[in-house]
Amino acid sequence: MRCLVVEDDNEIATIVKQGLGELEGEVDVESNGRRAYERALTNHYDIIVLDLMLPEMDGYTFAKSLREKEINTPILILSALRELDDRLKGLSMGGDDYLTKPFAMAELQIRVKNLLKRAQKASEVTQLVFQDLKLNRLNRDVVRAGRKLDLQEREFVLLDLFMSNPNKIIGKQTILKEVWNYDFDPQTNVVDVLVCRLRNKLEKDFPTRLIYTVRGVGYVLKGS
Repeated sequence: MRCLVVEDDNEIATIVKQGLGELEGEVDVESNGRRAYERALTNHYDIIVLDLMLPEMDGYTFAKSLREKEINTPILILSALRELDDRLKGLSMGGDDYLTKPFAMAELQIRVKNLLKRAQKASEVTQLVFQDLKLNRLNRDVVRAGRKLDLQEREFVLLDLFMSNPNKIIGKQTILKEVWNYDFDPQTNVVDVLVCRLRNKLEKDFPTRLIYTVRGVGYVLKGS
C-alpha cells in the first residue's frame, strides 16, 4: 500500500503516518494542499488521507480537482469539521469516506483497509477501454480500432498502467516502480525507450495520438 497523507498539523501527521505504517504501507506526508495535489497527479497512490483545512488549496478543492482529472484514488477525509454540511460537502466533492477528529487509530486503520478492499475489487476488471483502444487482461489482447496490436510484456504492463490512470500524468519513477519494480533511478533511458516503442505501436498508422510527453515530469494518456 502506498499512501499520501495530506495534513498540515505535524503532530497529527506523524501519528497517522506511524499508524498507517503499521499496515505495512509506504506513507508520504505533505502539509501543503497545492503541493499535495501535484504529488497526487504525478505519483501513484493507493489511498489518500486528506485534511480539509490546508494552505494554498483546501481539501474540498483538492478532492474535486482530482475527480475532474478522472483520478479515482480512494480519499479518506480526516477533519476536525464535524457538522453535517461539512461531511456532506466533503463526500460530494470526491471523498469516499469521512472520519472526524479526534479519532481512534484502530478505526482509521479499518476504514483505510475497507477502502483498499473496495478499490481492489473495482480494479479486478478484465477489460480496460480508452477511446478506440481496448486492453483485455485475461487473454492479454490489445486492440485499437478493431486492429490487434502485438505488444511485448513490458509494453503491455506499461499500457495497463496508462489505461488504469487515463488523463493522469505518470512520472518516470512510477513507471520504473510499476514496470520494473525499481525503487531507484538506474540512470538510463529505459523508460523513454519503452514509451517510444509503445507509442510507435499504438499510434503508427492511426490518425490520433494517445500518449503525450509532459516535459520534465512524465507521460500522460489522453485524447487529442
